[in-house]
Amino acid sequence: MVRTKDQQVVEFKCIRNGNGEAELRKILNSEEELYGKGRLFTHMVLAPGHSVGEHTHVGDNEIYYFIKGSALYNDNGNKVRVFPGDTAICNDGEMHGLVNDGEEPVEFIALILY
Repeated sequence: MVRTKDQQVVEFKCIRNGNGEAELRKILNSEEELYGKGRLFTHMVLAPGHSVGEHTHVGDNEIYYFIKGSALYNDNGNKVRVFPGDTAICNDGEMHGLVNDGEEPVEFIALILY
């Protein structure tokens, strides 16, 4: 199966009480497509000034793979500048958040696994 870009589901929503809205382009549309191993596999875009609110993962982990732009990643209270090619991993019981404090959109892949 091939799902073209035009067939992908796109949503705009506030993520974890962050600032503004993120554009979410679903790579896989459902937990069934992840074979019960996770709940999210999406391409996200954060406009300048927008953010993913700080939150703790319970019973899952989340991986961000950065494609474009630079942002400030909160890794359990430690602020780290991330760039294209970087990967951020938030394991079960850990906290993270992301702020696009730059002047261009930040693009990344987000994957949540159980």
